[in-house]
Order: sequence, then structure tokens, then C-alpha cells
Amino acid sequence: METLLWISIAALAFIYVGYGILITVLNKLLNNKPQVTTPQTYPSIAILIAAYNEEEVIDLKLQNTTALDYQGSVTVYVISDGSTDNTNQIVGNHPQVTLLWQAARRGKSAAINRAMPFIKEEITVFTDANVMLEKNALIALAQSYNNDKVGGVSGEKVVEKDDRAAAASTEGAYWKYESFLKRQDARLYSIAGAAGELFSIRTHLFQAIPEDTLLDDFIIAMNIIKQGYTVKYAPEAKAVEKPSFDIEEEYKRKVRIAAGGLQASIRCAAIMNPFIYGIFAFQFIVHRVSRWTVAPLFILLAFISNVFLLGQGSFYQILLLLQLSFHLAALAGWYFNTIGKKVKLLYIPFYFDFMHYCVVLGWIRYLKGNQSAAWQKATRLSYS
Repeated sequence: METLLWISIAALAFIYVGYGILITVLNKLLNNKPQVTTPQTYPSIAILIAAYNEEEVIDLKLQNTTALDYQGSVTVYVISDGSTDNTNQIVGNHPQVTLLWQAARRGKSAAINRAMPFIKEEITVFTDANVMLEKNALIALAQSYNNDKVGGVSGEKVVEKDDRAAAASTEGAYWKYESFLKRQDARLYSIAGAAGELFSIRTHLFQAIPEDTLLDDFIIAMNIIKQGYTVKYAPEAKAVEKPSFDIEEEYKRKVRIAAGGLQASIRCAAIMNPFIYGIFAFQFIVHRVSRWTVAPLFILLAFISNVFLLGQGSFYQILLLLQLSFHLAALAGWYFNTIGKKVKLLYIPFYFDFMHYCVVLGWIRYLKGNQSAAWQKATRLSYS
């Protein structure tokens, strides 16, 4: 039991803290720096917005998108499959935008597959309808494409602070740490995945994805890696998103991501082969697969093994007390979130346990086959 306890604690510490330290040190030792230069020529860009019943935000989104700074050609496409509100009519008020519509709703992955043959531009930028891009976002993405080995570039998701949602601070803090890890991953070799809020690829590298894919952005990025290219990170290309409306909405989103993470881990298992994918196999396993598979098990094993070791001395009693205190703090954080109160001291334990709880529920949902690709999106706070 003692060995199991320390393996569990060490694994969790490495997954969430040690990995970040290790890749940061490696980048320092190898003198890895971001290789971003001003493009000699600006590639043509297609902006692809998947929109299902987005009448509340689509007009603001298109105003934002058509006002972006860029020296090259930009074409905006909106895929609206199965929308039953006024999304299509609002898009029609923007004559410079191409609407790709069909009555049947088969999910985002199917919509992307349907849209890509229409796109002839060199770079395709995927972005969500409910996120707003900073004016220089396209320029920041384009800069990384000077390197011919770069097949995709992800922007940085920013969760906007909003006093209306206590959950906003926890989600925002998590993404700040994720952004740091992505910067280090990109310097070492490639990021493991992409932010669906703002992600770009060389159009000719796109490969159709299965229609039941839950994390379309992740699978598209992994297909780029499989073709021998890297996916870089452009933190200057910011996509600003409102936080989830409440913890219930964040719960829906996290469970779906967890189900998609397990699906992606299974479908991309070949990438874990270090003899083929080298250092990226390590990045993929630690930064992604471990969080989507074994991390919740290590939390449970650390607690159970500690209980069995209580008779071994005061050290293990104190250790169990610390674990109990952490999880009780998480429970208190959940309670205060449900009533709309902010207690900063509880942010980290709450979000840590909340994420892993959603991972377990995501496993169950995926294994039962209950997670549809045409999911009901989580509600976020409005921009007004």
C-alpha cells in the first residue's frame, strides 16, 4: 500500500506540476525560443464559423470577424446546419459572408467535413460563434506559417472575467495555466491539441474526420501531426469567451470534453509510439492522455491507500488529514459556486476535483454511447 500511495502522489504531481517544470527546463537548456517572423507574403485565409442557433451572438461575431486586421485575402464562411432560429437571416445581412446551410443537423464534425471542399484559401481558421477575436489575431496566426513544417497554429483562449459568474475565476485560472503549458509545448516541439475557439491549419492538410467525433479540433490537429507537421501556438492570437452561465452549464461542457478525451485517446493511440512520433508521444501521453484516463484513478488510489496506512504512524494520519481537507475545501467551493459566492481560497481545490469528477462521468457517458456529436451546447453569459 505504501508503494501504491507514493506512486499515485508522484504521478499526480508530475502530470500537473512536474511536467510543466520539466519542459520549461528542457526549453531553457536547449535554448528553444518561439520562431515568429513577419510574413513576406500573407497567405489567403478562410474563416470558418460553425453556428447552430446562434441568433444571439452571430451578428456581433460577424462584425468582429470582418473588422480584423490582415494584409492578405480573407473570406468568411458560416456553416449553419439545422438552425431553426434567425441565424441564417442574420448572416444574410452580411453580403460579404458566405453561408453554407443545410436543413439536417448532423453535428459539428459532419458540418466541417461538408464545408471544407468549398474552401480554396491557403489557410483555414476555425472559430466558434460565441468568441470574439482580437484585431491582430489573423496576423499572429499567419506569422508561424513562415516555417514549412508548421501545419497548424492555435490561438489562445481567454475566459473573460465577469462578476455575474463565480465559476468564471476558476475557469479563467485553469486556462492561464494551460496557456503556459502550451507555450512550453510549442517551444519543445508541438502542442498536443488545439483550442477550438481559434485554430488554423494549412487547408490542403485537412483530412475528413468521423462524424461521431466529439473533439473535432483535437482530432484535426492530431491528423496534422500524423502527416509529419507540427502544430504551433500563437498566444498573441486571442479568442475571448464569456464564462459558463453557471456551474451546471460548465458541468455539461466538461463532461462532454471528458467523453471526447477518452474517445480521442483511443482513436489516437498510435501517436503514443515514441519510435515513430519521438518527443511528441511523451507530450501527448502526459499532457493529454493521462488527464483523460488515469488521473482520477490516481486521486482515488492515493486516498484509499492512505486509509490503509493509518496504523503506520502519525505521518500517514497527517497526510490523510491533508487529503480530506483538500477534498472538503473542494466541496465547499462547489457549494459557494452554486449560490454565486466567490471564495478565492477554494478555487483550486474546487476546480481540480470538479474536473476529475467530470472526467469519470465522461467515461461513463462515452462507454454507454450516450454522448452525441450533435450535442446541446452549454450556455454562456451574454455580451450585453
